[in-house]
Amino acid sequence: MSIQAIPGSAAPRDWPRTHRPRRLKEASRPIGKYQALTRKHLDSVAEYGNVTADDLFAMRVVSAVLPFRTNRYVTENLIDWDRIPDDPVYQIVFPQRGMLEDGDFRRMADLLLREAPAQEVARAAAEIRARLNPHPAGQQEFNIPSEEGEVFEGLQHKYRETVLFFPSQGQTCHAYCTFCFRWAQFVGEKELKISSKDAEGLHRYLAAHPDVSDILMTGGDPMIMKTRVMEGYLRPFIEDPALAHVQDIRIGTKSLTFWPHRFVHDDDADDLLRLLDDVVRSGRHVAIMAHFNHWQEMRTDVVREAIRRIRSTGAVIRSQAPLLARINNDSDVWAQMWREQVRLGIIPYYMFVERDTGPRQYFEVPLVRCWEVFRGAVEQVSGLARTVRGPSMSATPGKVEVLGVQEVAGEKVFVLRFLQGRDPDWVGRPFFAKYDPDAMWLDQLEPAFGADSFFFEDGLRAFTG
Repeated sequence: MSIQAIPGSAAPRDWPRTHRPRRLKEASRPIGKYQALTRKHLDSVAEYGNVTADDLFAMRVVSAVLPFRTNRYVTENLIDWDRIPDDPVYQIVFPQRGMLEDGDFRRMADLLLREAPAQEVARAAAEIRARLNPHPAGQQEFNIPSEEGEVFEGLQHKYRETVLFFPSQGQTCHAYCTFCFRWAQFVGEKELKISSKDAEGLHRYLAAHPDVSDILMTGGDPMIMKTRVMEGYLRPFIEDPALAHVQDIRIGTKSLTFWPHRFVHDDDADDLLRLLDDVVRSGRHVAIMAHFNHWQEMRTDVVREAIRRIRSTGAVIRSQAPLLARINNDSDVWAQMWREQVRLGIIPYYMFVERDTGPRQYFEVPLVRCWEVFRGAVEQVSGLARTVRGPSMSATPGKVEVLGVQEVAGEKVFVLRFLQGRDPDWVGRPFFAKYDPDAMWLDQLEPAFGADSFFFEDGLRAFTG
């Protein structure tokens, strides 16, 4: 596997807090700019070797249903092509046959083999997507707020203190994760997409809700936006006193894996760092919510330089990822990843359970296995990495953590608790579910000790109707 070097940038040296981010020397800039590789470029994958004709055909079939996008930085720097299909980053970005159920795969394969009209292919793809739970946990049904007849499209307000915003200019990514729970944002069906470019509407909504302390810019990936666009969303938090109660600004991104040049070599990289620096100077806590799935993603010099530059603005980087079959279903992988993150100054934050959406059957792991992997990883690291929480399910009622498996009053049970909830009163409350070695998600669990329902279910109906 090739590892791209950045001449002259290896020594991590922060600029003084009284100065702006320094510009890297021209000699350290990469050749060329970002260029996406999409479905029409799949044939070029064969140039890396070990990709068979059957592999390429399977990629075409699956990518007719689920989104595919990557770039040369990923293919040339992060994937060990001698290890495919087992290489974790290969699994993260390239479609695999098992990502569709057999019947759906055969249906799409037949359409492609007989060169069916594009409309027929699109119709079949839409029918398959509709069965893949495109918006889990009530994202569209229950999370989008409306007040006095105004629907705030592009916002989600599931938890009292936190609002999510989906800027329309950031509803794509430098590459797509095959397991992404927001895959529906990328498939070109307008009715499935959550987004807004109404910055004024966002700020108006936040100004009217003084109980909101946190804004999460999400996507897609907000870091795909130009800095001048990001500025329009973030600058008012510095200048508008009506937004003073919003103290924490989070930006969800996979760009540190898929295009770390965003923070180092892009034409407006320095402008982006200045913006983050300004927001931090305003007294805000800025958190880059980085998605890392495997330690292999942090091996290049450019990602380490990007991490160094972000941290030098005063922004904090927190890492989160789902546990995934074929990618990181191994305690040693997580332990190594968390240790490396701590060394680089990143705070391990969440291990998630793979969402109940998209190609879940290809990636999901039983809850008991998730807990075993989490426990096996945590016991290998020091307290600095034990900031991580999980395994956590981002389910309809809230974020539910699997604390473990115990025998209580003669019954083997899962011990669970809410890390976050639609009702703040649920947070931190432990509860119990019957032990089920095959359960993959909260809705597959039953209450323990003969109870008819979990304690939160009546309250949940009040939120969801």
